[in-house]
Amino acid sequence: MNEVTTDDRKEARKKIWLSRGRRFTTGLNVSISVMLAGLALLMVNYLSSICHFHQDISTTRYYMLSDKTRGILSNLKEKVNVLAFFQQGNELTDDVRNLLKEYEHEVEKMGQSKLKVEIVDPDRDLARARELKQKYDLSDPNVVVFESSGRKKYVVAKEIMDYSMSLKKEGGVEKKKIAFKGEQVFSSAIQSVTQAGQPVVYFLTGHGERDINDYNRHSGYSTVSRMLRRDNIDINTLNLAERRGVPDDCSALVIAGPGKKFSNDEVAYLSKYLEKKGRMFVLLDPDVTTGLEGFLGNWGVKVGSGVVVGLTITGRELVVMQYGEHPITRRLQNITTMFYLPRPIEPDSGQPSSVETPVDRPRVTVLASNTKEGWLEMNLKESPARFDSKTDRQGQVSVAVAVEKGPVSGIEVELKPARMVVVGDSLFVSNGALSEGVGGNEDFFMSAVNWLLERDSLMGIAPKKPGELRLDMDRERLRIMFILVVMGIPGAVAFIGLMVWLKRRI
Repeated sequence: MNEVTTDDRKEARKKIWLSRGRRFTTGLNVSISVMLAGLALLMVNYLSSICHFHQDISTTRYYMLSDKTRGILSNLKEKVNVLAFFQQGNELTDDVRNLLKEYEHEVEKMGQSKLKVEIVDPDRDLARARELKQKYDLSDPNVVVFESSGRKKYVVAKEIMDYSMSLKKEGGVEKKKIAFKGEQVFSSAIQSVTQAGQPVVYFLTGHGERDINDYNRHSGYSTVSRMLRRDNIDINTLNLAERRGVPDDCSALVIAGPGKKFSNDEVAYLSKYLEKKGRMFVLLDPDVTTGLEGFLGNWGVKVGSGVVVGLTITGRELVVMQYGEHPITRRLQNITTMFYLPRPIEPDSGQPSSVETPVDRPRVTVLASNTKEGWLEMNLKESPARFDSKTDRQGQVSVAVAVEKGPVSGIEVELKPARMVVVGDSLFVSNGALSEGVGGNEDFFMSAVNWLLERDSLMGIAPKKPGELRLDMDRERLRIMFILVVMGIPGAVAFIGLMVWLKRRI
């Protein structure tokens, strides 16, 4: 039997101490590595807090601000509070957040503190959401509110992105993003709330017009007044017989659905106001004689009898999806507007051409009309309407026009042109129509108001085209990709794991 010598015991102890030393050294090295990694992380965080490295490295520069926006931000005199009230699940939430952070960073880079951004998810921060809903009169989520010195501007989600609609081969409708207008509408909103002057819009009364304080869902205009006030517009009412004219602070005058006839003096007041480069929005209902027919005829607008029939759902409304070329309708493409039994409002082809220059001649543009398959129905009692070749007129008939008289577009002059919009229906923006109708009704009305107030330019900032990554593969390539992803990669991982297990067993 072999005896363990003293040398063997010493050698064994030596190996044990060497093994312990290696383990200690390995642990020490790991600890030092972890400490160094932690210190490096702390240093990076510290440097990032004192040195703001900010660069948009995307190929499309999706959130990069234009020079025009930078100029607006650099000239801010008053503090602007921005509240993004967006649900996390909304497809535009990330775009809105990233763009607003870009605005905030730009202001910080300028050494200012004039812009404060707050982003609230109404589905998560319930207490804050309830407080903000009461403060800003918010009824729906997914809206951005800009506020400065008591002036507010609301930007809803549908104003931020343009979409195109197309029918799928397998059925249904495909919705595709085509233009991101975030910088346009945000910069326009900042400029709107920081301007000292606030436009004043008067609604005419005294002839049975629709009331901006009426909450009746069929006839009231309380929703319209709320829309305008949220767009930083002051609202007042006006009785021509009492005031004997239009006030000097009137930025635009709205005549919404008069049911009684105007006197000659009142028509003269309106004519005088418009000739002084005034702005007027006239909404007329069918089968009503208002006394404005001759006045509008002098401005190249023919107010006809009957109702315009065309694409419809129940037989009592006119669905419009195609519009004339005009700044009012430029952003209404692929958006549906619904008019209710509208009367014909057309350019007057019989207008005398004895005026001297184009500047003195009203320029009338069709904004909306029915399709070629529609007609002008003269029998208002017939429901549903049926075409009668003896009394009705087949073909396109317009229901809304825009009128402009004064300096021709593109010529820089100090004088402002007179502008007017005439629509053959006042019901399309009533409370009920806006709550249950299509979204284009509000867009059409507000676009017309902004054109009258010359707030239609949206800063002249070009929209951004959403980036799109496409992988075009045929069926064979898709099959190979499926095999690689679903079977190949998991199979390779399983095989490697099996080999490692077998080696350890051996």
